[in-house]
Amino acid sequence: MKRLIKNGIIVNEGSSSLGSILIEGERIGKIILSEKYDNMESYNKYIEELESSVPCENITDAAGMHIIPGVIDDQVHFREPGNTHKATIESESKAAALGGVTSFMDMPNNNPPVTTLAALEEKYNIASDTSFANYSFYLGATNENLEEIKGINPANVCGLKVFMGSSTGNMLVNDEDMLNSIFRESPVLIATHCEDEQTIRENLEKSKTKYGDEIPFEEHPQIRNREACVKCSKKAMELAVKNSSNLHILHISTAEELEMLREARKSNPNISGEVCVHYMWFNRKDYAKYGSKVKCNPAIKEESDMLAIRKAVKEGLIKVVATDHAPHLKEEKAQPYLSAPSGLPLVQHSLQVMLELCKKGIFTIEEVVDRMSHSPGELFKIKERGYLREGYFADIVVINTNKPDTCSTLHPAYKCGWSPFEGYTFSCSVLHTFINGTQVVNNGKLTGNRNSMRLNFNRKQ
Repeated sequence: MKRLIKNGIIVNEGSSSLGSILIEGERIGKIILSEKYDNMESYNKYIEELESSVPCENITDAAGMHIIPGVIDDQVHFREPGNTHKATIESESKAAALGGVTSFMDMPNNNPPVTTLAALEEKYNIASDTSFANYSFYLGATNENLEEIKGINPANVCGLKVFMGSSTGNMLVNDEDMLNSIFRESPVLIATHCEDEQTIRENLEKSKTKYGDEIPFEEHPQIRNREACVKCSKKAMELAVKNSSNLHILHISTAEELEMLREARKSNPNISGEVCVHYMWFNRKDYAKYGSKVKCNPAIKEESDMLAIRKAVKEGLIKVVATDHAPHLKEEKAQPYLSAPSGLPLVQHSLQVMLELCKKGIFTIEEVVDRMSHSPGELFKIKERGYLREGYFADIVVINTNKPDTCSTLHPAYKCGWSPFEGYTFSCSVLHTFINGTQVVNNGKLTGNRNSMRLNFNRKQ
């Protein structure tokens, strides 16, 4: 089956050019750039010839729009198994596709936690039957499962998640010998949540003494404060330098961690960091307005941290931008501070957030594509994805940077039914999403078609 996306601005590998893409089956067959032709007449003639070989219903006119590789989100919580009242792999992967996210990597803090290879494969089986986007899943580390970790197949599992701070269930890894063994022996990238547990507990007790049960949400960045993040991230980086580990620090939230990362990479260039879109959009001032809706872990912090994070992404110190998509029901989030769970639903709107920051002059569209598609593909060594290249899987998104989106924040596709961006009109729209050559989203609506795959990685077992 052939498909043609014609006459859009192709954004890929640092440049933007007028062109068209021919999809053949599940892969990109041809990329036709107008600049390769002597004149537009020659280019148009060739496109007309291509059109004659493609069914008219399979032709997408992208004139005036941008064509980009699908977004790869390296950190989501789709809640299945165990908390399917909040979300499912099916519901959240639909939201992802609507937002231009064509591949995701899901975390193991389910109920029960995914800390065995058998449980990991059960999640893959669920995704095989229900996911609308390409998928991979992390194995979770514990203080006791080193043999499971050593059994990971690097060719078909994205990574190992290590909670070095507060966590779900039995997933807090605080045994020093085990941490050293993990950092020394993990066959895959180690992705860490870095917040110091003891620091958080002490801060929480201080807030309880001051406020009782009526802790205001504005206290969240004081309870889960910068010291908790810095202390734990420092420890992770030291372990990675000591053991020459492949370390990826998730959801960095402070300026100090960024400078620590810069220094640590001089000793071990395989240490990397990720930031999430909400740390570049919100800051501490927003707790007064949004309350529990912006309660997440690590906490959103100062405006100076937000600006430092933007700068690090702009400079390329941080090469991966993701979401930490973590939905909860409205009723759950409406509870007082001590009961309201942490987490925001974000995967449908992350690309729009970055494009909005692009409109504000903070990033270029080429930088957005690099941080959300190219660099995640490179860091995780994802096989034949992350770029628009002939022979690669056809994970392609068409966006209109001049069409405001007035609907998705009011009526998001998340099963939880709400968005922290409610009431905001994004100036850009995601119109079409192709996953493995299948059009999953057409004019901003799901087609009902599904052709997702398990992600594979260019790593040796």
